[in-house]
Amino acid sequence: MKWVLIALGVIVGLILLIGLVGMLIPKAHVASRKARFNQTPETVWDAITDLQGQTSWRTSLTKVERLPDRDGNAVWRETSRRTGPLTMMIMTSDPPHRMVSQIVDNKSFGGTWTYEITPTDSGCELTITERGEIYNPIFRVFARFVFGYTATMETYMKQLGTKFGEAIVPQAP
Repeated sequence: MKWVLIALGVIVGLILLIGLVGMLIPKAHVASRKARFNQTPETVWDAITDLQGQTSWRTSLTKVERLPDRDGNAVWRETSRRTGPLTMMIMTSDPPHRMVSQIVDNKSFGGTWTYEITPTDSGCELTITERGEIYNPIFRVFARFVFGYTATMETYMKQLGTKFGEAIVPQAP
């Protein structure tokens, strides 16, 4: 019984320590990745704006539901094995150059992704910038030290590359 209480105390202490460290990490962060594609800006634009079609190349995405527009902006709910359901909204759109999407209803985290597509000699470069907030201090520790702020962007870009038959290596801009 003594060892059980000690183990329980250690677990509670670790959770409190992680929570304390998380409170020291800023709620907001900015992270960015870029990648080159041997595709036209229009082709990449079509892939990232075809919400229903993303289930064919984003491996953790299981479902996309189009919802009623809000203030003239497209809204959808995507369901992922990794994050569960997220309701998203396109805030700005300038085809085929720039789009900003925003998480609109999550209690754990929120923010925007800005997609910028720049033509190159051999295709285009896609830069994604995340301006995010993580509300739960324990989640902040895991995002900062375990998963990293750029992991989702890197996976997204690699899977987009796979859709086009390209091996993509995302990097810092």
